[in-house]
Amino acid sequence: MSGEIPFWKEKSLAEMTVEEWEALCDGCGRCCLIKLEDEDTEELAFTRVACELLDIGACRCTDYGNRRERVPDCVQLTPRAVEELGWLPESCAYRLVANGEDLAWWHPLVSNDPMTIHLAGISVRDFAISENCVKDKRYEKYIVHSM
Repeated sequence: MSGEIPFWKEKSLAEMTVEEWEALCDGCGRCCLIKLEDEDTEELAFTRVACELLDIGACRCTDYGNRRERVPDCVQLTPRAVEELGWLPESCAYRLVANGEDLAWWHPLVSNDPMTIHLAGISVRDFAISENCVKDKRYEKYIVHSM
C-alpha cells in the first residue's frame, strides 16, 4: 500500500462498499459457531460446533448467498448488529473497526496472506466440528469455556 490509507482506517462500517465490507471479514469462522442461550439467565455458552454450512477447513460459508434461507437463524452482520452483538469475538475485524481500533497483524488485509489467520490460531479450523457430526443435537456436550 504505497502511502495510501487503508479503507478500514478512513471509513466507518456504514460507509464501506459491499466489497470492502466483505473483505473486512477475517475468515475466522467464530461467528458460525453455535451458541446456546440459558432461557432463565439469557447467558450465552459457546460451543465448538459449527453451522452445517461452514467449510471448517476454509472457514467460509459453503452457500453464503443463500445462507439465510437455508439457516433462518443465521445472523447477518450489519454496522448496527456489530454494535449490538456482545458475542462477537474481541478479535473480530468488524468489532475492532467499530471501536476505532486497527486490524491485527494476522488479518489477511494486513498480512496479504489468507493463511495467517490460521497460522495465528485465531480461526476455528483446528477446533470446530460440523453440526452434521452431532447426531443427537446435544450441543451442550461441546461447550467451550473460552473463545
